[in-house]
Amino acid sequence: MSWIEAGLILFGGLVAVMGLGLPVAFAFLAVNVVGALLFLGGEPGLAQLARNGVQSISSFSLTPIPFFVLMGEVLFHTGIAMKAIDAFALLIRRVPGRLAVIAIVAGTVFSAISGSTIATTALLGSLMVPTMLQRGYDPRMAMGPIMGIGGVDMLIPPSALTVLLGSLAGISITGLLIGGIVPGLVLSALFVGYIVLRVRMNPALAPDEALEAVASGVARWRPFVVHVLPLLLIFGVVVGAMTRGWATPTEAAALGGAGTIVAAMLYRQLDLANLSRALLGTVGVSGTILFIILGATTFSQVLSFSGVVDRLTGLVTAQGLSAAVVVAGMMLILLFLGCFVDQVSMMLITLPFFMPLVQRLGIEPIWFGVLFLICMQLGLLTPPFGLLLYTMKGVAPPTVSMRQIYRAALPYAGIGAAVLVLIYFVPGLATWLPSAIGK
Repeated sequence: MSWIEAGLILFGGLVAVMGLGLPVAFAFLAVNVVGALLFLGGEPGLAQLARNGVQSISSFSLTPIPFFVLMGEVLFHTGIAMKAIDAFALLIRRVPGRLAVIAIVAGTVFSAISGSTIATTALLGSLMVPTMLQRGYDPRMAMGPIMGIGGVDMLIPPSALTVLLGSLAGISITGLLIGGIVPGLVLSALFVGYIVLRVRMNPALAPDEALEAVASGVARWRPFVVHVLPLLLIFGVVVGAMTRGWATPTEAAALGGAGTIVAAMLYRQLDLANLSRALLGTVGVSGTILFIILGATTFSQVLSFSGVVDRLTGLVTAQGLSAAVVVAGMMLILLFLGCFVDQVSMMLITLPFFMPLVQRLGIEPIWFGVLFLICMQLGLLTPPFGLLLYTMKGVAPPTVSMRQIYRAALPYAGIGAAVLVLIYFVPGLATWLPSAIGK
């Protein structure tokens, strides 16, 4: 069987079973069984496939995922996030588009303590969108910032998808987590700048509010110190422990999970019901991710044995293209896929081909990984199937249409694309911080 026929069987079968509605993880497992029978020697191949699958999910490098997910679940189920939003509302007073700016600032802080983009968007959307619409905000200005900052959650650690990408791609997980901090903060700053500029140009997008009088001085800053600073300290512990070499990513994630639970206990917000919901949510998300990893790694092995990967990478390298051109082509493929498939599927489909090229051409892996993350972040916001678009539809008032949601997200997707181009031409934005700490 030629490598072209093998590729058609594997990818054609994958598209077919996914088109039937089979979940991504099980779609890959089904194709893997067929691939093992055809390319790994029949029944012995199935046994090898099972051994490889068990080994893939037994890796110690994957253990940060449930801890990172747990941090976000505890944050949202205990109501700590609402107190943080109230604290920001006391500090951010006279600024154009005030509530939208509060959403960006609060979402950035939540990104530093939550490993879930969907949870951040759902929480901020359900709490703030109705309020902004009631106060006369244009739907684009009410929903766009929340969807935009939800995608930033993928870049700023802790991030379960970053750990997943690092594990599947063989990139340093610590380096990738640290490498996303500067791009994430740049995106947040550009979002705030865009909101202020747009509202100054068109004040009707976010009418002035009649603000209640608040205490000044210490009283005004007390909620920030009590409800926000501890969250930032947890983030500092997680990142600091990794960067200083005091803890592995797994140990740092465990510290973060424990710190979040202790914070909820000190706030007297942690009861048995909240803890149960947080733990069940963590088990559900983590179990799904492990099934996906099992399917992805075994699919990569089947592809390798079929000869598809070697022939395709050989065809690309034989063209004599520079590494920069190849990376640009890979980013365009990811941006196209992001319009139609979810982020995990993007990784599973492309990494078996992309990573051999990255290694063969000597491309800086952390830089490539951060570019990959930004492309996935853009995929969350791009029509027609961006995941955060439908998350917003689920929490927004029923009067909001999908067309309004699409229009709200597009400016923030454009800003994300501009940052992607910036990091493509200035790799130091992604690699400086990991290099400075020796990761």
